[in-house]
Amino acid sequence: MTITQTRATHARPGAPRAALRRLKKKAKRIHAHVLAAGLRLRNRFATASVLGETPVAVSLTSYGQRIGTVALAIESIARGRVRPRELILWLDDADAYAQLPPSLRRLQRRGLSIRLCDNLGPHTKYYPYLEATGEDGRLPLATADDDILYPRNWLFDLYRGYLEHPDAVNCHWASVVGVEEGGIAPYAGWARCRDTSASVAHFATGVSGVLYPPALLADLAARGRAFRAVCPSTDDIWLHWAALRTGTKVRQVAPRPRHFPLLPGTQEQTLLAGNVIGNGNDAVFSRLYTEQDVALLSRAREVSSLN
Repeated sequence: MTITQTRATHARPGAPRAALRRLKKKAKRIHAHVLAAGLRLRNRFATASVLGETPVAVSLTSYGQRIGTVALAIESIARGRVRPRELILWLDDADAYAQLPPSLRRLQRRGLSIRLCDNLGPHTKYYPYLEATGEDGRLPLATADDDILYPRNWLFDLYRGYLEHPDAVNCHWASVVGVEEGGIAPYAGWARCRDTSASVAHFATGVSGVLYPPALLADLAARGRAFRAVCPSTDDIWLHWAALRTGTKVRQVAPRPRHFPLLPGTQEQTLLAGNVIGNGNDAVFSRLYTEQDVALLSRAREVSSLN
């Protein structure tokens, strides 16, 4: 038996698949670097407004070192197939607000609104908008993250979903809430959504982008800052619970969930943030969701399984 044959004989069964996964990850990283380079050029030389005619407000927040790179995430939204009527970046650091990097000042001149607000953790992404607007003048709200490079159809797909299902939460990435006897199943075991049906048992993941309808925004505004007492570091859970309580269904805009390229240099922080729900906040589910909530989710899952 030759050395080559020996190696082939003893190769691990899953080795080709693992190698393919590594290759795909490397290709994604290269794509993200190329995309980021193009967005840097756009930020330096573009003069077109970041705003458009689509009646949606896009809201995001940033902090720390990411304030120096969030312009790239914003540029990825601004180059979209459609542009929002409002684009708002919330900062809770007065010093950072007073000393904006040139990349953000350039975006300001093109229509980006940068506003100072309280530190509400991840809820800073959406809640200051609710406090700053009245119900009559409030647009549907799309939330974005400061470390994601969004594709050109990002807002187009969310808004089209809203037009087709104006009472639902529309998102790019959803999971199906797991239910077990006595409560919510551990998040790590939930299945990903594999269709575009609307259900209260679907759980929107904010990182890929979510569009919230005005009726739910009004309910969230009425609840005030109650989230600070029950889930100060987990906005997705609070937002889903509020949707469940109002009967607002969640819908993924495509049959498969989508996660978009990470801004190079932010991966480590993002992975840590992405693990928060899975590792630290199953307790939040059990604390926040009542037996009646779990019963509603169980019935919704049963209905979905029949369709």
